[in-house]
Amino acid sequence: MKSVSILTLSDAKTIAAAAEDEARRQGWNVVVAIVDAGGHLIYLQRMDDTQVGSVVVAQEKARTAVLFRRPSKALEDTVLGGKPHMMTLPGATAIEGGLPLVHNGQVMGAIGVSGVMSHQDGMVAKAGADVLATLA
Repeated sequence: MKSVSILTLSDAKTIAAAAEDEARRQGWNVVVAIVDAGGHLIYLQRMDDTQVGSVVVAQEKARTAVLFRRPSKALEDTVLGGKPHMMTLPGATAIEGGLPLVHNGQVMGAIGVSGVMSHQDGMVAKAGADVLATLA
């Protein structure tokens, strides 16, 4: 048997708050989604004046990061590198802004951010993901 750590709602809120702080510092409005290790939503927040379409996109970026155990940007880079068939993988959203949340080598969940340019979404997601180290 293997011991498994899980994200709590409190953890998800802390991660999302760090992401929101970064977005506010930059003057960006975003949606932040936190999913568990199975890709199921734990927590979602949409900052005021963020487009509604980003609600689904943030969740899909997070789901991609957890399902493929890598940043969603890795899939985007593969597509841009000449392999567009990667976009047909089930559950793959090949757009930067999704990061796995990893503790002790274990993917515990993921964060997905949407609302601004994808590289900016990635910056916000990283600010949230970086907080995980302080929670464990």
